[in-house]
Amino acid sequence: MKELFQHAAITEGITVRVAVSFLPDQSQIEVGKWFWVYHIRIENGSDEAMQLLTRHWKITDGRGMVNYVEGDGVVGEQPLLLPGQSHDYVSGCPLGTPHGSMAGHYTFLRGDDSLLAVAIPFFPLAAPATAD
Repeated sequence: MKELFQHAAITEGITVRVAVSFLPDQSQIEVGKWFWVYHIRIENGSDEAMQLLTRHWKITDGRGMVNYVEGDGVVGEQPLLLPGQSHDYVSGCPLGTPHGSMAGHYTFLRGDDSLLAVAIPFFPLAAPATAD
């Protein structure tokens, strides 16, 4: 099955695409836990090599509570993307509400040793309504 990327942002030739899915089998709605998985594709459309150094997330739940997550790389990797290359990874996000959102940026190292903040597009986290 081909995944459809629902959200995208472009920063100086670097495109970040996101596909997000709610996972009912990983959620425990009866105890207030909802879980989403997101697939990220980072595409280097620039004319220089770029290495992803860090990630910076802003995760907001349905009550407006904000959690910031920062760290080295993505899922344990700091990929080097040559011009025309892309990198895909999958990760997940638990929330204590059935709705929320994520957004942020990656910090990339350019070939000239300067840093570039690359936008991660805003995307909603929304569990489907359940009938009781």
